Amino acid sequence: MAKHAVLLSGAKMWRSMACAKSELRLDLTLACGQSFRWRETADGHWTGVMGGRVWTLTQTDDTLWYRVYKKQDIGVEGSDRKRKAYVSLQTENELEKRFQGALKKEEEEPVAVTLVQDTHEEEEMLRDYFQLNVKLGDLYKEWGAADPHFKHIADIFTGVRMLRQDPTECLFSFICTSNNHISRIQGMVERLCQALGAPLCQLDQTSYYNFPSLSALADSSVEACLRDLGFGYRARFLQQSAKQILDTHGLEWLEGLRRVPYLQACDALRTLPGVGTKVADCVCLMSLDKAEAVPIDTHVWQIAKRDYNYASGNGQKSITDKLHRDIGDFFRKLWGPYAGWAQSVLFCADLKKFQKLKEVPHLKQPQEEEHGEGETSVVCKKTKMQREKDATVNNMKTKLASHKKAKLSA
Repeated sequence: MAKHAVLLSGAKMWRSMACAKSELRLDLTLACGQSFRWRETADGHWTGVMGGRVWTLTQTDDTLWYRVYKKQDIGVEGSDRKRKAYVSLQTENELEKRFQGALKKEEEEPVAVTLVQDTHEEEEMLRDYFQLNVKLGDLYKEWGAADPHFKHIADIFTGVRMLRQDPTECLFSFICTSNNHISRIQGMVERLCQALGAPLCQLDQTSYYNFPSLSALADSSVEACLRDLGFGYRARFLQQSAKQILDTHGLEWLEGLRRVPYLQACDALRTLPGVGTKVADCVCLMSLDKAEAVPIDTHVWQIAKRDYNYASGNGQKSITDKLHRDIGDFFRKLWGPYAGWAQSVLFCADLKKFQKLKEVPHLKQPQEEEHGEGETSVVCKKTKMQREKDATVNNMKTKLASHKKAKLSA
């Protein structure tokens, strides 16, 4: 059985591209609530589905490493049994045809595990997904110059980029975010893919699936299926939104929203069941190339009040459309045309899972040197630490010697 790749155990099987951590940090970008399909499968290694392929990504200081896996037969037994338990016969037959078709194509066109012949295509997919054409370091400097609070945060949370996701995956993932938290959303999106997506491969007992197509999501049996999977009222929104897109607009509609102005795209998305202003802004920002979109939820509202003394709407208990627009305009005026990217850095910095990063002391030595005692202080601290380390080692040696002596005398 194939395993999740680890760079140190077979670097020759990986591909790489130049990319500094100041331009992209995988641990922050992939775990801050933009996409819900990436998991850390080994220390510093992230595995997920993007562009119909399964990837493992990792990085060193100046290099982004990637490994792409081929499709494999995961079988109708095992992981597919769960899928059959929930999906209607009609939907299951459709999935089975697609699955067998994919396997037949795989047999006719065998693909190497590392897809060496597609290296250029894969690199372009990654560049597009992480929007590496945008110079993040330059943006950080601009935001820091305009905003002292951002500058303070940016010293710790470097490399937080906006992903450019598939619009269908982004939209239907964010419909699942209503009254939800990141870990639970991840589980829901995973179950959605298992139930309705085409199988891709299996690694270490974990099966990976593509995101469902609009036609699969629009099937009349989907709502009941997803309710059984714990989606609650969101099940209806998912099925109805997919059906409305296909019936009213067509398959290419979502992709086409990339080419219209931000407010027009936002208004168009809000006509869909389950899509409010915040979800529409998330989809605009994370998949439709609207860098000025600033998603506002209670979390971001608190950041605005706490860190920017934003007083508008203080008497309100919920975020109205007007308040959403006003807070967004406040940040757009402060940060400029990439305001949505800047907001994502502050959002990431405020997540509970990343609070430990703020505990690491920064720039202590230069501060001490400014007071004329930096070098001496550092030397003294190192000497003290070495003495403590030596004392600990000596104590352990003494205890071991005593223990051996006691065993011999016994």
